[in-house]
Amino acid sequence: MSTGPEPEGVDPLQFWDSLAARWARKEIDEVRVEAREGFSALRDPLEGLLVVLECCPEAMKSKGGSLGHCVLFEFQLWLKERPHLHLQQREPGARLRRLQVQALSLLTEKQPSFLEPLIDIYQLGTLERSVLLGHVGYLLHRGSYREAVLMSIKLKLQPDLDVEKVCIPLVLQDRLQLAEAFVSDYQDLQNRLVRLLDSWCSPGFDPTPLLSHYPGIPEFHQKSGRLAPKVLSKQVFRLMELYGVDPALCPNVVTQRRLASLKFLMYKRFVEATVGESVDLQVELIFMLVKHSGLDSAARWALRYSVPTDRLPIGVGDRRETILAKSVSQTECPAGTGEPWEPSEESRRTYYQLPIPMENVHLLDTPEGLRQCREAVLKPGALLGVDMEWRPAFGSVGKPRVALIQLAVRSSVYLLDLTERGGPEQDQELRHFIRDVFSDPAVTKLGYGMAGDLSSLAATWPQFLEEPLKPAGILDLLSVHKQIQKAHIPQGVRGSRSPDGLKGSAEKGLSLLVQLVLGKPLDKTEQLSNWERRPLRPSQVYYAAVDAYCLLDVHHSLTQDPGRFGLAPGLSNALGGQQVKCEEKGTRRPRTRKAQVSGQEHFDPCLAAEEEKKPQPPPALPGVSREALSPQQFRVVCDNMLQGLGRYLRCVGVDVRMLDNADDHRRAAEIAREESRVILTCGLPFQTLKSQVGEGRCLAVDCSEKARDQALRVLKHFNITVTPADIFSRCQVCNGDQYLKVPRQEMERLMKIRG
Repeated sequence: MSTGPEPEGVDPLQFWDSLAARWARKEIDEVRVEAREGFSALRDPLEGLLVVLECCPEAMKSKGGSLGHCVLFEFQLWLKERPHLHLQQREPGARLRRLQVQALSLLTEKQPSFLEPLIDIYQLGTLERSVLLGHVGYLLHRGSYREAVLMSIKLKLQPDLDVEKVCIPLVLQDRLQLAEAFVSDYQDLQNRLVRLLDSWCSPGFDPTPLLSHYPGIPEFHQKSGRLAPKVLSKQVFRLMELYGVDPALCPNVVTQRRLASLKFLMYKRFVEATVGESVDLQVELIFMLVKHSGLDSAARWALRYSVPTDRLPIGVGDRRETILAKSVSQTECPAGTGEPWEPSEESRRTYYQLPIPMENVHLLDTPEGLRQCREAVLKPGALLGVDMEWRPAFGSVGKPRVALIQLAVRSSVYLLDLTERGGPEQDQELRHFIRDVFSDPAVTKLGYGMAGDLSSLAATWPQFLEEPLKPAGILDLLSVHKQIQKAHIPQGVRGSRSPDGLKGSAEKGLSLLVQLVLGKPLDKTEQLSNWERRPLRPSQVYYAAVDAYCLLDVHHSLTQDPGRFGLAPGLSNALGGQQVKCEEKGTRRPRTRKAQVSGQEHFDPCLAAEEEKKPQPPPALPGVSREALSPQQFRVVCDNMLQGLGRYLRCVGVDVRMLDNADDHRRAAEIAREESRVILTCGLPFQTLKSQVGEGRCLAVDCSEKARDQALRVLKHFNITVTPADIFSRCQVCNGDQYLKVPRQEMERLMKIRG
């Protein structure tokens, strides 16, 4: 029985020839119209699409402006209007699988960038998992790592793939963001990625054999500096915090950071909080003490840690036995024993001293003491010095938990003990008191780097995360300190020049501010001690009281004579009740010239005069710049991984500098500083570049996205408003914004010469 002639339709090859001819004549709009009409005329649009894509000569170029991409885009729009053409509803099983395998073959062999649309059109996720894994393996073998990762993510193939095989070449190519996308939503894969990077931080790791396994990766991607333990360890700690990875899984980076901290603490002459129970670190400490402090000091620490004799340097064991025989105890008198304790004469001559007697320093760990503190502190118009202490946790992840809060008024200092909070009722009463203190606008709280303190305080109690504190009446002297430093540094001169002949001072932070204003620095010997151990030593109590009380004296001196320190004449009124921005201790640059506390902006009069003289900086991170900008006001520099993004931004009028493939990433920071540009980068260089330019002047771009989507995100991120006049107002090739009008005949002649 005859089924009759097959329905007639346009031949796919003829359809392709017509589209290619129009495309060659640059008739883009006509190509789009003809493509939509031609899809309806094809006998089998789904099969005809594959024939057309196989004919595309630009298939290997992987450029979004090719004819193949144009055809795919128009087909997706055409298919949206015809939901009845759903592949699985109209195709039998064998034919469906044939079309899917044909699409997958096209995707793998010719055009990996067709990935997403072909997966959606032909429902490739319904193919056998073994077939899909085979194609991913082929992509990895040919070096198409990005396409392999994107296919794996799209089809949820990650659990069946080898993390090392996928992620190692990505890290070597500086595409850690792609590796992060690959392991997202899979805790086991996240742990394996972090452990892989940690293994590269082990002592004696040699990347040469590893690099030799990937000869196809360009040489500029294999720079050994990117595999240096110092660079990788920063990424490991970031991923540990991002994924919540147990630090025990990363022993190399944790030990590396603790060793670095130990060397720093040798200079600070305190090591107890870092060494902990690690015998290896204790032995390392003993050897360092022998070198820097002699046998006596090393023997005392060996006695404290009970280090095995066979692991001690020569001479330390004998000296330890001598000390033990004489029963010389080096333990300081604990607080509360009644024995007197006073700072030494040398300390009195060198450092700022607490001007009130130690009897007025109260360590509060009872409800009665807390009520006494509430009556003394929460008074309208009160001036309160605030500081916090916590145990240093080198090598750990997350914010530290506050152990002690110091509140200083003129006559007394109150130390709130957060390690011994008592029962639930006492704990709740303490939380309410802290909330009342920080939210009372009638009480001016003086701090230094208050944002870091409040962040650690929020990490101490989950209740402060669920219902955040709403600080009011906060005055952060860190921003004032920066103005004092700027006022005494001539414009264009870098260095540490300070008033009162303090050029080259070794002090920093609050200690430096106290030295500038009051003439003597703070004694920071106890800064890195274990603030969770009880009872506190008298030297710790004294240090804690000084850190809070000195803020009152600094405030008093600044309000009495602001001009001496190069501050505005109206500083006295400003310090009386204005809130200034809370910044973390050690930050190098202010995020913005406006202070921001709990979402509210407060103008800082200290900066007003300087702000009027200086041009406004480029837009910063979200939430900093709310005003819409035109593309002409936005200037960027793209690293060599984002050249496609740079061309898209030039299309809408943005002034873009692009690095060449051979340029080092540090060149982007130089250009940004010299020409006041924003850096757009991806991968490992982000953290390095971010530290070399101002806050908000460096943005990490997701390299797994297409260039067009990256451009849209950048424009939205910086609130750039594009108008029709901006389109093609700048050349994609040379970045110029000046055009020359050429007669049509001359342009045709030039095009013929170009071919």
